Amino acid sequence: MGEETNSPLHVLVTGATGYIGGRLAPRLVDAGRQVRVLARSPDKLREVPWAADVEIACGDLGDPATLREAFTGIDVVYYLVHSMTAGGRFEEVEERNARNVADAAVAAGVRRIVYLGGLHPAGVDLSPHLSSRTRVGEILMDSGIPTVVLQAGVVIGSGSASFEMIRHLTNRLPVMTTPRWVNNRIQPIGVRDVLHYLEAAAAAPLARSRTFDIGGPDVLRYGEMMQVYAEAAGLYRRRIVVLPVLTPKLAGLWIGLVTPIPPSIGRALLESLQNDAVVREHDIDDVIAPPAEGLTPYRVAVELALARIHDGTVETTWAGASPEGAPSDPLPSDPDWAGEVVFTDERSQDADADLDVLWDVVESIGGENGWYSFPLAWSVRGWLDRLVGGVGLTRGRRNPRRLNTGDPLDFWRVEKIERHALLRLRAEMRAPGGAWLEWRVSALGPGRSRLDQRAVFFPRGLAGRLYWYGILPFHGVIFRGMTSNITRAAERISEEPAPDSGRKTF
Repeated sequence: MGEETNSPLHVLVTGATGYIGGRLAPRLVDAGRQVRVLARSPDKLREVPWAADVEIACGDLGDPATLREAFTGIDVVYYLVHSMTAGGRFEEVEERNARNVADAAVAAGVRRIVYLGGLHPAGVDLSPHLSSRTRVGEILMDSGIPTVVLQAGVVIGSGSASFEMIRHLTNRLPVMTTPRWVNNRIQPIGVRDVLHYLEAAAAAPLARSRTFDIGGPDVLRYGEMMQVYAEAAGLYRRRIVVLPVLTPKLAGLWIGLVTPIPPSIGRALLESLQNDAVVREHDIDDVIAPPAEGLTPYRVAVELALARIHDGTVETTWAGASPEGAPSDPLPSDPDWAGEVVFTDERSQDADADLDVLWDVVESIGGENGWYSFPLAWSVRGWLDRLVGGVGLTRGRRNPRRLNTGDPLDFWRVEKIERHALLRLRAEMRAPGGAWLEWRVSALGPGRSRLDQRAVFFPRGLAGRLYWYGILPFHGVIFRGMTSNITRAAERISEEPAPDSGRKTF
């Protein structure tokens, strides 16, 4: 299938609600493929940015009857489904699903199957999770349909279960106890490189069904991966204590206790890390050329996954994503434990004042005009910031009424301003994390408007979490008072007579 015809390839992506599938589908669209995605719950895909660009089919890999129509007219099937459950009957379920897909593909005349499996050494006992993934690949290759099995290790990108375990453990534990696998050798790969190989596999020349190892340019020990993450995230070097008696089951329970990752997933990941995961052959280079810019180094892949935190933006959800967005961006189909921890305080209040009046109050905040709540608390925070070498409240503001993007404002800086709509400030105080404060104003009708206020904090390590919870008792006073006092100030101004009202001029 190395030669493409003039008509576009029709591809089916299974696992489109998963991490890889949700990022591959829009890339295939951009590459000119006709894309159909299969999901047990199509509602999960309703709000992804690329939903309108694909055909969404409802189906269950465990129910062959639902696969017939979904596979009709398909040239290439992407099999991107696997279980991360470490117990129960998941191996039996995985094997049954793979056979259902193989049978449906044969019946529909599919010309190629592409499967993403797991990187593993040869001739050793594998974990149940890796063993099951290997068996799925064998079933698909035995179908008689030309099959490309790409075997990847730890995938680095925001939302990847393997990366999220590194992120949460390193962020939360300055000192951590680990099993012996922390010294095993791993060849991680950036998510954008995985997507590069998957996309190209649809039409790459293939003499026979076979597996291909894929990996990034770096081979690291798992402990080194944690330390590089810590450096990229601006954290102190982590202390790692190896405990030979710490079994995957116990470690999985520990991960479930200190991170939001479910214990079953943590255990499956840990069991998979008991062996080295290093590329044994580079035959993929003869079939699919590496990305034009080269394979992504591990540190760069981590930095890309953290870019939404470090690039000066507080758009923390997937809502603003686009099909052209980076594969590290989160999607609504990602699990709720994926992504960086973000603390927010959100408050809203209506005002009996025109939008313009409310906006003028918001834009005049800070400096000699004050912060509309608990002045002593703001002064103390400014003194403490100066004490540790920060800017404190000494900078004030350049203009008492008007702000512009980039203006300093006490220990904040104006990051974004859309006059009469949005004011966003980025903190420049000394704090163990990044902080933002923003207001949005909107009209509710004549003489009525609404103020939406949001404080956002990205904690850096355990210190950041302790900092947020330490100041949490003051939030009710400071932020509630700020919202209330801003709207009251706007209402008072609205009630005042016009400057020349009732006056005579002489």
